[in-house]
Amino acid sequence: MIHQIDLQERVQRARELFTSGYNCTQSVFLAYSDLFDLDPRFAATISAPLGGGMGRLREVCGAVSGMTLLAGLLAPAYDPKDQAAKAANYALVQRFAERFREENGAIVCRELLGLVQRKDEPTPSPRTAEYYKKRPCAEYVATAARIVGEYLVDSCNK
Repeated sequence: MIHQIDLQERVQRARELFTSGYNCTQSVFLAYSDLFDLDPRFAATISAPLGGGMGRLREVCGAVSGMTLLAGLLAPAYDPKDQAAKAANYALVQRFAERFREENGAIVCRELLGLVQRKDEPTPSPRTAEYYKKRPCAEYVATAARIVGEYLVDSCNK
């Protein structure tokens, strides 16, 4: 399925997707969704609700959620009776999340952004130069895309 990827290209693509207006989850997920022959519109649609820490609830970082969705494709667990597949899927999710936490100190959106409120209004903030100056989200998206890419490169080399 996945024979070779250009890691830096995928990381840059995720960053560009974010700065073009996609949310953090969409940006990470769309950076790799073509490897699984997913229609980009479908990929953007199913990943949209997880942005802003799940609909701007500021829970799990959307970039981490993007990695989680990709873990579902990389280590699928579609049979409810397949305990080994579930364990492999959960192990990959935990691996991705732990790597992100090691590099950024947290996986929770409000903690990463230094927010005190538990949630934001559902209306997204306008994407202005000031927004990008205040928010490190493009870097979190790039980090998540790199973590997934490093996993893929490592998997291809085995």
